[in-house]
Amino acid sequence: METTSPTVERGVSDVGRKVDGYLLAAFPWYGLDEAFTGPRWLMQVGTAADGTVEHGAVGHGEEPTIKVESARSTDRFAVVVTVASRPGRRSADGTGVLEATSVSTAAWLAGAGLLSQTWPSQMDRSLRQDWLDQQTMLAWELADDLDGDSWSELTLPVDGVPMPFRYRESEYGWVLAGSGPDGVHIGAYGRGMSAYGLGFSVVTDITAYEG
Repeated sequence: METTSPTVERGVSDVGRKVDGYLLAAFPWYGLDEAFTGPRWLMQVGTAADGTVEHGAVGHGEEPTIKVESARSTDRFAVVVTVASRPGRRSADGTGVLEATSVSTAAWLAGAGLLSQTWPSQMDRSLRQDWLDQQTMLAWELADDLDGDSWSELTLPVDGVPMPFRYRESEYGWVLAGSGPDGVHIGAYGRGMSAYGLGFSVVTDITAYEG
């Protein structure tokens, strides 16, 4: 199995409206399909050094909180990550080489995203960064081994077409990753919402996620 690390150059679109970064993408965004009727919201996009949008995420359900005092069982959300299909290439500044994006890229971004919304209630605030660094490395190792025992197979519709995904659960939620019919890579993570009943589709109007 070919494995690649998600070494896209990352940044956040924070100038002007949040949706502006999404509108600059040269690939389609994916979200939950019309069967989901709850709230939808924007998160952020990741860009290369030259400003090219490489990936981004949109949320569904209740926006999660990482406050220590929050009850994990009350979180009900699903986040969909879209990753542009990119070949291996030189970085924009010419100082390095970026590996090709893959399903592993989507799996890592989804795994890291879930961790960013997680805070074990028994953990002291001062220890969270060490925990987060350790768990992020573990998420990367898992994403780089999609055929390993930690993952199972799950078939979900993407624009109505059944597509294979890799899926795993943890005490903090679930993560899945696969590819769309048009070549982009799709990752997702969530908590309190079952992944088994989800379906994905192209977002026809990203501004609808502005809230």
